[in-house]
Amino acid sequence: MKRIPLVLSAAVLAFSLSACGTSNQTQPPAQQPATDTPAAEQPATEAPSTTPSGSYDAATAETMYKNTCSGCHGQTLEGAVGPNLQKIGSQLNKDEIMGILEKGKGSMPPGLVTGKDAENIAAWLADKK
Repeated sequence: MKRIPLVLSAAVLAFSLSACGTSNQTQPPAQQPATDTPAAEQPATEAPSTTPSGSYDAATAETMYKNTCSGCHGQTLEGAVGPNLQKIGSQLNKDEIMGILEKGKGSMPPGLVTGKDAENIAAWLADKK
């Protein structure tokens, strides 16, 4: 009998974390078809944006955000379970955002986005002022 609350709590926790997008699979942006051609051999579709927070691909960052982060932060960065990110760049710079992506913060688990994807999203979010 004492195990029921523990099992129920574990199930709720597992369900909550799965909503944050813990999948390591990435999907191509909606406007670009999937291809087996390496990125270096694909024709350039749009030049990356260069801003004070660095160079990034806004379309890819937005797609990655919607696939990985929007479950907790909302489709338009308005916040839901996670905080509002619409003006996060006025509070945190790219490096601080990268630190949160790498280490997590509060109920956000670490490592949901890594490597170049994390850098791209961090630069994109840092421009949200």
